[in-house]
Amino acid sequence: MQSQIITPPPLQPGDLLRVIAPSGTLRSLEPFQQGVEVWRSRGYRVEVISEINDRWGYLAGLDDQRRHHLKNAWFDPECKAILCARGGFGSTRILENWTWMLSNVPTQPKWLIGFSDITALLWSLYKIGISGVHAPVLTTLSAEPDWSKQRLFDWVEGRSIEPIQGNGWGGGIASGVLLPANLTVATHLLSTPYQPEFDNVILAIEDVGEAPYRIDRMLTQWRMSGALAKVSGIAVGRFSQCEPPINIPSFKVEEVLKERLGDLGIPVVSDLPFGHDGCNAALPVGASATLDADNGVLTID
Repeated sequence: MQSQIITPPPLQPGDLLRVIAPSGTLRSLEPFQQGVEVWRSRGYRVEVISEINDRWGYLAGLDDQRRHHLKNAWFDPECKAILCARGGFGSTRILENWTWMLSNVPTQPKWLIGFSDITALLWSLYKIGISGVHAPVLTTLSAEPDWSKQRLFDWVEGRSIEPIQGNGWGGGIASGVLLPANLTVATHLLSTPYQPEFDNVILAIEDVGEAPYRIDRMLTQWRMSGALAKVSGIAVGRFSQCEPPINIPSFKVEEVLKERLGDLGIPVVSDLPFGHDGCNAALPVGASATLDADNGVLTID
């Protein structure tokens, strides 16, 4: 657990926000542009890098190019928040040369907003004591219901946010530091310099497009590494497009989650409204939180 987490200053209309693509290349401009407009309609100045549509294979440009855009946004004193265009894959490649970030922490850091592959960047900031927001990227933002958009704005503008409701598995109540993540990305950060400490952590996980046996394999890795033995509670979001392969014997993903997480002796709440392919409630990284597994509620304290 981090001893102290810095929350960036609240945003206010008129602030400059920088849009970057640190992961996968854009596949369609329309949802991206709609996401940009959501922020602009709120009164923010949104600046999109000119190379936003660059492509290098499945990546949004060369590693050095994507790293350069992130670095420029991070050290621009006028920029108050960094909005990620989409997930996909690629942010972990940026972390291979990240020493400039670790040794240059601004006195007033800015918001980093995204989810899915952006988990790697959010966790790297958490490691140096800076809170980001696990929240919709620009290609998914416009499809969010109004309450979800408002939840994101409320948090980054300095207001409290409501609890979210899921399905409690029993086991009481846990309090700790909220650490949201895409399970696949987080699994590949284990035993790297960007793996945080898990003591007193409420781990919030989601995923997309992974067969049940792959989810099983990842959670088994977490169990064998000892990581799950340290967390105080687990908040389970949406595991979408994780159906069993056709005509192949399999568990359902819900069965895998129950079997791999249900015997840990800690509070677990599933079916919370965050993740891919549906409502993606903003979750502040490093915030104090309470997980009530008897009533199925996750509260940001």
